Amino acid sequence: MNTHDFYIGIDIGGTNTMLALVNNEGEILKKYSFSTFADRSINIFFSNLEKLIFPLINEMDQVRGIGVGMPGVNSETGLIDNSVNFNWGSVNLCRELKNKFQLPVSIINDAKAAALGEMAFGKARDLKNFILITLGTGLGSCFVFNRQVINGFNGMASELGHTKIAKENRRCGCGKMGCLETFASAGGVCRSVFEIIGSDKKKTPLMNYSFNEMTSEIVTKYAAQGDETALKAYEKTGMVLGAKLADFINVFDPEAILFSGGLVAAGKFLFEPLEKALDENLLFKHKNKTQIRISDPNVNYAVLGAATLFMNQQEI
Repeated sequence: MNTHDFYIGIDIGGTNTMLALVNNEGEILKKYSFSTFADRSINIFFSNLEKLIFPLINEMDQVRGIGVGMPGVNSETGLIDNSVNFNWGSVNLCRELKNKFQLPVSIINDAKAAALGEMAFGKARDLKNFILITLGTGLGSCFVFNRQVINGFNGMASELGHTKIAKENRRCGCGKMGCLETFASAGGVCRSVFEIIGSDKKKTPLMNYSFNEMTSEIVTKYAAQGDETALKAYEKTGMVLGAKLADFINVFDPEAILFSGGLVAAGKFLFEPLEKALDENLLFKHKNKTQIRISDPNVNYAVLGAATLFMNQQEI
């Protein structure tokens, strides 16, 4: 492998897109971020992407490929088809990017990209069997068995965010009711805040925010100040997620669950109730055996994992 080869890694999120120029050692040489505008035309996304990628290609002679991580993509075909949280309809993103940039392109689910990045450069370098959970705009997930990402028949395996929470009726962006991600995500935490405000009728500074203004960062700030509503919202999130993860542990028996994404910044407010729910719901033979690991928040492993698709010569 040429030590002067470079790769472009892209992590497309429902809110922001991260892009980086990466070398063989996993060093991020240049990085950029821009709003995805997932609720608008995909042409806006393409326009913003072109402004960043064409200068990189022109500057670096040996860009070998573009790797992309994105929620809801079929990694076998490169097709996104009405992906949840995206208003882009049905498009073969892999083919479109190949045509635009005249470079090899590989595409994979964003959580799977993050798992690849963690195995190559992060907190999963010593793990063989683990579950990765990304907590951001939605809930992404990936199962890794014997250091192989499980893709499934259609490349769509591990959609834990769209498994159902019994007796819950929040509508998800996928159209179903009661999906896990409607609770265990940044948006889920905000929804819990407003439900608690509506039921408790207690005064809280969170009442001063509209639904569109509310963010998980705001909820975390007030949780750190001891606000009861914020603490209850995270307790609800942690308990729901922990109970569901106990099911997955009982089935998969992983060495660890590795968490990444913006919501992990909530720290103990999220993970204390989560670990309590795990303890209450795990089979006795699984208790205290699965590690809880937190990804380095300063590194975008989905970008690195997307780039490794070419380091490992895995082009579609």
